[in-house]
Amino acid sequence: QVQLVESGGGLVQAGGSLRLSCAGSTRAFNNRAMGWFRQAPGKEREFVAFISWSAITKYYTDSVKGRFTISRANAENTVYLQMNSLKPEDTAVYYCAATRSTSIITAATMYDYWGQGTQVTVSS
Repeated sequence: QVQLVESGGGLVQAGGSLRLSCAGSTRAFNNRAMGWFRQAPGKEREFVAFISWSAITKYYTDSVKGRFTISRANAENTVYLQMNSLKPEDTAVYYCAATRSTSIITAATMYDYWGQGTQVTVSS
């Protein structure tokens, strides 16, 4: 049973923008903090951004600070990742994930629901 579904990926030139969306079932989304991760070919999955259930707490990996913005619309069971000033090194499959944690969590093992991923390719 699919719990989280990402969309919005695609091919964009360096300097461009994309907005990723992640729509979730109530079970996967409700009262959970959400994270975005990414995995480039040949590399491990890495943390990108975190948002608490209330959206008061947000946290980003250093490489995307000032360029990416995470947000959520709880009434729509949806979390977003606005990505601006994209760079070729941002190329990866992007995943959203849900966690019961109330603290900032960057470890993938602490997330218990995952989407199938959406490809983001940034050309130079």
